[in-house]
Amino acid sequence: MTLDLSETSHRRFNPLTGEWVLISPHRMKRPWQGKRESTPATGLPAHDPDCYLCAGNLRANGAKNPDYRHTFVFDNDFAALSADAPGERVEDGLIRAEGESGVCRVLCFSPRHDLTLAMMEISDIERVVDAWVEETINLGGRPDIGAVQIFENRGEIMGCSNPHPHGQIWATKNLPNEMEKETHRQAQYLLDHGRPLLLDYLAQELRLGERIVSENAHFVTLAPFWAIWPFETMILPRRRIGGFDEFSPEEKTALAAALSDLTRRYDRLFDVSFPYSMGFHQKPTDGAVHAEWQMHAHFYPPLLRSATVKKFMVGFEMLGSPQRDLTPEQAAARLREV
Repeated sequence: MTLDLSETSHRRFNPLTGEWVLISPHRMKRPWQGKRESTPATGLPAHDPDCYLCAGNLRANGAKNPDYRHTFVFDNDFAALSADAPGERVEDGLIRAEGESGVCRVLCFSPRHDLTLAMMEISDIERVVDAWVEETINLGGRPDIGAVQIFENRGEIMGCSNPHPHGQIWATKNLPNEMEKETHRQAQYLLDHGRPLLLDYLAQELRLGERIVSENAHFVTLAPFWAIWPFETMILPRRRIGGFDEFSPEEKTALAAALSDLTRRYDRLFDVSFPYSMGFHQKPTDGAVHAEWQMHAHFYPPLLRSATVKKFMVGFEMLGSPQRDLTPEQAAARLREV
């Protein structure tokens, strides 16, 4: 029997993490009688006097935001990391812990309370990219920082506590789990093949074409072969770039255009302000060259069939391995169509 990846249950390998995902395309035909989310509210004001992130407003800690005109970056008032956390370790048999210091920053994308990345002009998104570059250089240059993680949680369904368009930058002393896995896998691939893993993967995807969503002169957006979330995507540079500190001016503009294109496609998919968690993986900031690293963006949207039906990670996903019904090929086709 020939394995049909569009019809038959199978599993796919993620070379970035060394893990597998179960694909069950035939389950897309099953009826849905589970939970339905409420449709997100629309029509936000351009400025909300009660918003902690709007220009000129007071934040929860009593600090006043400046009357900023573009982006605004500040230390998180309720940071998950303490800069002065002691580095000592506690070990007692299988009980093991150690202090983890770091910095948490908040980046407001725009003074406008009602604008998401999908609604912003490319020139304004480029200012956000500039801020990511600056934060990566400044935080990554510190001797007590080993990794800079840039991310955005978009929408209430993803646990976002404030609708004002913003993202976060967490800089940690040690490598977070996902970055550690990707560092190991990319280093091993470079050692075995002499080329960066994600550049070889991108070349193969460009030849095949079926999972490509969009592309420009410097970046390609695709649904990865091993995607877990229904409309999961990656944004990959065409050349080897380890981190934001290696961007050219043209690549900043091209990344802004790629972000605009993808988020607009998401919004048109179900005619809703599309929720997601997204973030950039880039090389560790420990001072090493890290020739194995190819930076990239991950987008993890939870919506499955409509604006009110989302994917849940439960049961087998939590106890066994991730599973999905809609194939990455089907998801890429739908994103291309819009």
